[in-house]
Amino acid sequence: MTESQHDVALSVVMVSPDSFETIRTTATALRRQTARDQMEVVVVGPRSVSTDLDAQAFSDFATWKYIETNRTDSSSEMRSAGIRAASAPVVALTEDHCFPARGWAEALIARHAEPWAGVGALFSNANPGSTVSWANFVIEYGDWIDPEKGGEIHHIGGHNSSYKKDLLLAYGDRLPDILEAESAMQWDLASQGQRFYLEPRARMVHLNFALFRPSIKLRYCGGRLFAANRSRNWSFGRRLGYTLASPLIPLVRSWRSARTLVNSGRLDLLPRVLPTLMLLLTFDGLGEMVGYASGSGNCMQWLTGIEFHRTRFLKKPKQDILAALARASEATDD
Repeated sequence: MTESQHDVALSVVMVSPDSFETIRTTATALRRQTARDQMEVVVVGPRSVSTDLDAQAFSDFATWKYIETNRTDSSSEMRSAGIRAASAPVVALTEDHCFPARGWAEALIARHAEPWAGVGALFSNANPGSTVSWANFVIEYGDWIDPEKGGEIHHIGGHNSSYKKDLLLAYGDRLPDILEAESAMQWDLASQGQRFYLEPRARMVHLNFALFRPSIKLRYCGGRLFAANRSRNWSFGRRLGYTLASPLIPLVRSWRSARTLVNSGRLDLLPRVLPTLMLLLTFDGLGEMVGYASGSGNCMQWLTGIEFHRTRFLKKPKQDILAALARASEATDD
């Protein structure tokens, strides 16, 4: 299903497990892009998504399409289907709770004219009033906190970055598995000589878990899935070594996260956020230990189930979403 057949520079993949309403807010942010006439939007989801698809939401893009899939239990499977269907040489991934600022696509397109394997954005916290939100945000996106300076970087933010499509397609049938942990995928690409860039003109506003109890399992499953995918082809001895060393992970990552807050000019947050940060990183480290020892279990399915409908895990859902869209509108691409 398309609205036009123009050449496009960037294909943006949107995935939903149930309906178009799930991704409508992100679609609104995409429609505000300055480079929307160079963009293709690829919507992936089950048949139920097509029943309430709003064609008007895509009328300003160069082209768009809907890809039907039955694999709603795995977000990486859905993203893989969107990547394979993309028309542009560059593919950007999105989430229903992360909103790009107006110049995001334009900045990615310009930077991808250079030979970078992946180009990532800067991130800001969409719901900064919660200590738990800040802890989750720093754990997930601390390496790319606005106003961190751009340039070549060892890896870029997962689920909301852009890649040269042919590099992803080169993974073939392994693409869904390797997309489960994008950091591990990026390290694999780096081992092949590929390079990554943090583009300061591309900015995104991310909604984070603000409730403590669901954050515990989020961190545990995130750590377990990461470790399982990172160690997929390791020897038994190496996996054992990392399993035994896993108790050190919370200490190391807490130090790095604290340094991130200081370097980003948010020293005032450190006393309030650090205790929660360390506690959540303890569960993350536990997950990594189990992941190195026995694989991912059902964590991919569980994470997919809670990845969408972020309002369930916010303290002030309507207020936070409206504020996030406003922040994205106000963000500049200077």
